[in-house]
Amino acid sequence: MNATTIDGVLTLDLRVIPTEGGPVLHMLRPDSPLFTSFGELYFSEVEPGAVKAWKRHTRQTQHFAVPVGRMKVVIHDSRPGSPTFGATEEFLLGRPDNYRLLRIPPLVWYGFTAVSETPALICNCADLPHDPTESERAPRDAPEIPYRW
Repeated sequence: MNATTIDGVLTLDLRVIPTEGGPVLHMLRPDSPLFTSFGELYFSEVEPGAVKAWKRHTRQTQHFAVPVGRMKVVIHDSRPGSPTFGATEEFLLGRPDNYRLLRIPPLVWYGFTAVSETPALICNCADLPHDPTESERAPRDAPEIPYRW
């Protein structure tokens, strides 16, 4: 488990098990140090160069892994009272060299873009089921987030 520059954001290298015909890619297990609870698991495909940003949740924790393609995930801490308030950090996720789990706690803004030549697939294992009343969005050029795609 690796700490990042933003409080509560963690990464964990994931196992890739070589097998005949293609590898097995681990993501999250109940005995993982990043596991809290299971709410739902979903995939989001992103076309090369497309940006999906910005979003944050008030209660839900995100667990991202990129099994196909490569993505740049950007997070921004706007939590009042956070020791890393105002910090922004980029993560490159995907195979072959950056297959890892990224945990994003509640109230941290995130967005992502595919940086591979083909569509990329991000998997999110959230700790709560989707509830549209507990998330909010901001435009990708939101002035309160000091990051430009």
